Amino acid sequence: MSVSAALYGLQGPELLPGEKAFFRDADPWGIILFGRNVDRPKQLARLCASLRDGLGRDLPIFIDQEGGRVQRLKAPTWRAAPPAARFGELWDRDPELAIEAVRLNHILLAAELKDAGIDVDFAPCCDLQIEGADAVIGDRAFHADPDPVSALATAALDGLRDQGVAGVIKHIPGHGRADADSHFKLPVVRTPADELRETDLAAFKGVSGATMAMTAHVVFTAFDAELCATLSRTVIADIIRGEIGFDGLLMSDDLSMQALDGSLRQRGEGAARAGCEILMHCNGDMKEMVEIAHAAPRLDGQAKERAIAAEAERGPRAAHDTRELTARLEGCFRDAGLEPPAP
Repeated sequence: MSVSAALYGLQGPELLPGEKAFFRDADPWGIILFGRNVDRPKQLARLCASLRDGLGRDLPIFIDQEGGRVQRLKAPTWRAAPPAARFGELWDRDPELAIEAVRLNHILLAAELKDAGIDVDFAPCCDLQIEGADAVIGDRAFHADPDPVSALATAALDGLRDQGVAGVIKHIPGHGRADADSHFKLPVVRTPADELRETDLAAFKGVSGATMAMTAHVVFTAFDAELCATLSRTVIADIIRGEIGFDGLLMSDDLSMQALDGSLRQRGEGAARAGCEILMHCNGDMKEMVEIAHAAPRLDGQAKERAIAAEAERGPRAAHDTRELTARLEGCFRDAGLEPPAP
């Protein structure tokens, strides 16, 4: 029997009895963790083990571990990874060193995740740095130009995969131009279609090896003047699947975000109708999760095939000396005449 096409969060650092019962009944494809779920390494490993034990299978466990501002495993317990923009600075000095540095950085990120029992990272961002846009993306983006973003995102996925961690590119078809933070308000992008094709769409189109992507709660008036990408059949079918050519598993951004209107069930049903194959709900609110559970279809057909392909990336990890990798990462910046990331 197939699982539910959903991804849920939970409230705290331990799996509560009510959450365990809900997850067993709802049977989601995966679970996403946040800072509120993270205390110490042993606690985190126990939590991941309890989630898999509670559902009786080796389900994917997700987290946002980009580095910089978006890092759920935080220093000093874990490494303070640099934001993506630092690698864009390095690209402008030496593209080959930048690609190697991104790969090394994501091997190090993935090694810490794998140690904790987490095997999917919501990274990298393939959004562009756009001057004058809302700061929600900002230095989370590698670069302002699509070619370096594509190349560095591909390197990031390679680094994660080295440790048996799957990556999720986001926020397709682009969040860099957003005029608002979609956590709080619906952004609207009025850029002409031809310009979007040459920039934002090109960044995603150039990424190789992505098996999963997360949508943007952003309205692109050039493609759909009313509905954001997450809820737009036109954007998903014609732009994400068509022009960008993404053929992996497509999941919604968090359906509890204030960019979206209507009940949680209505949001979930709308996202599923539009073509989102996994519905994501993050805040751990049980009443809201129940609504999403009513909206989430079973994971079947082509979506199930894509999910199986994505899960296959959660494989064995390569052996590395962490200190050596860190030294090589710092050396990439020094060789280009830049200050290396803080250890």
